[in-house]
Amino acid sequence: MEKLRIHIERLRSSGLRPTKQRLALCKILFDRKGTFHFTIEQLKKVSEKKGKEKISLATLYNTVHAFKKKGYLKEIPLKGSQTFFDTNTTKHYHFYDEELSKLIDIENEKISFNNLPKAPNGKKIKELEITIRVASNNQKQKK
Repeated sequence: MEKLRIHIERLRSSGLRPTKQRLALCKILFDRKGTFHFTIEQLKKVSEKKGKEKISLATLYNTVHAFKKKGYLKEIPLKGSQTFFDTNTTKHYHFYDEELSKLIDIENEKISFNNLPKAPNGKKIKELEITIRVASNNQKQKK
């Protein structure tokens, strides 16, 4: 019952009505032990597999983007038009497995930065986004 109340509040604070479909999305996104990295297309497949409620693509997009705007999800754009979302909104970095189309968290303690360039005059570094793309050793390099 407590999780339901939290989901309803999360939806309302994002400017969304707590419909059955959106509550089902909240369960998929937030009722899990670990971080959930997903694209809208992957979320649609998960919702179709798990859910009793049919959720339209428009509802998926609207809910995810409302959650992102409110700070409940982090957007991670990759090269091209592919965009992932992450339920872990803290500052952290990722590996991107190109073969599996999957993001993997990098523990913050495992990465360090030295010799960052100085920001241009009148500017400061606001944030650092790092995504390390990985592929199998035996995969031929694309030219």
